[in-house]
Amino acid sequence: MRTREGMAVAKAKGRLKGKQPPLSPSQRKHLLKLAVAGQHTQTELAELFRVSRTTVYRELQRAAR
Repeated sequence: MRTREGMAVAKAKGRLKGKQPPLSPSQRKHLLKLAVAGQHTQTELAELFRVSRTTVYRELQRAAR
């Protein structure tokens, strides 16, 4: 109960944030552009953007929707 009260106070002050996305919107666009070009593998893209391969696969899947 006290946790919920604390979260409500933080939300009212604008300080309640969840986990931040691994890629910014501009990084996401750049990743998708490189993936569509087909010159890099998913592993290479993961290394370039310093994220896991799972993140790369997830972003590509979201873009396909």
